[in-house]
Amino acid sequence: MPRKSISLSCWMCAVAGAVLAWLMLSAETVSRADDAPEVERYEIRSDHDPSGLGKFYMGREIAQVMGFPGAPWLERRNREEEERTTLMVKSLRLKPGMHVADIGAGTGRISLMMADAVGEEGTVFAVDIQQEMLDLIGEKLTRSGQQNVELVKGTEKSPELEDATVDLALMVDVYHEFAFPYEMMLALSKSLKPGGKVVFVEFRREDPDVPIKMVHKMSEAQVRKEMSPPEFGLKWIETIGVLPWQHILVFEKRK
Repeated sequence: MPRKSISLSCWMCAVAGAVLAWLMLSAETVSRADDAPEVERYEIRSDHDPSGLGKFYMGREIAQVMGFPGAPWLERRNREEEERTTLMVKSLRLKPGMHVADIGAGTGRISLMMADAVGEEGTVFAVDIQQEMLDLIGEKLTRSGQQNVELVKGTEKSPELEDATVDLALMVDVYHEFAFPYEMMLALSKSLKPGGKVVFVEFRREDPDVPIKMVHKMSEAQVRKEMSPPEFGLKWIETIGVLPWQHILVFEKRK
C-alpha cells in the first residue's frame, strides 16, 4: 500500500478512536448524571433512631417496615376506639363507582371498608409489597364474598398501578415507611386521574401525647414538604383534624 494511503488510514483510525472515546465518556457522564439525583436525594447516617433505617429523606428518617408478624396489631380490638377508622373512611367522601387504592393495605381492614363505600360498580386496589399480607386479604375476600377488591403486588418503588386510573389513593400510617418515598410518589402520582386525590393518614408528630414511636410519626409540615416536588403535580387542598391521634392530609393531582 502507498505511504500516503497508510497515513490517511491511520489518521482516520485516530479520528474514529477519538470519537468513540468521546461517546463512551459522554455515556458515562450521562449515566453518572442519572444516578446523581438518587445519591443526593437520600442520606445515610450511622447515628439514628433504632426504629429507623438510618436513611434520611428531606431531613426525615425513614422508619423500619412493620412486617407480616405485626399483622395482629392492625386487627387489635381497640383500633376503632384509638384511630376511629370508620370516621376516617367517612372523611374521604368516597362515592359509588370510584376507583380507589389502599397503598400498604396490610390486613385489608381499610380496603374492605372502602369497598363497601364505592359499591359494586367501584374498585379497590389493595396494594402491598408483602405477599403474606395479600394472601391474608385474599382469605378475607373469600369469606366475605366481596368482588370489587383487586390484589396488587407492589414494589418498593412503585404501586404497580396503571397510569391515570385512580380517583383516590389512601395511605394509612404507611408513607413514613417507604424505603424510596420519592420514587414511590412519582409512580403513584402518575396513577392518579387529573383531579384525583392522594390522602395521607399519619400519627401527629406535633403531639407528644400520641403514644407512637417518634420515627413512626409525621408532622403536617414534613408531609407537605415531601409532596412539593413539581414533577408530582400535587397540591395540598386540606388537612382534616377529626381523628384522635392522626391527621388526614389531602392532596389533589393538578388537571
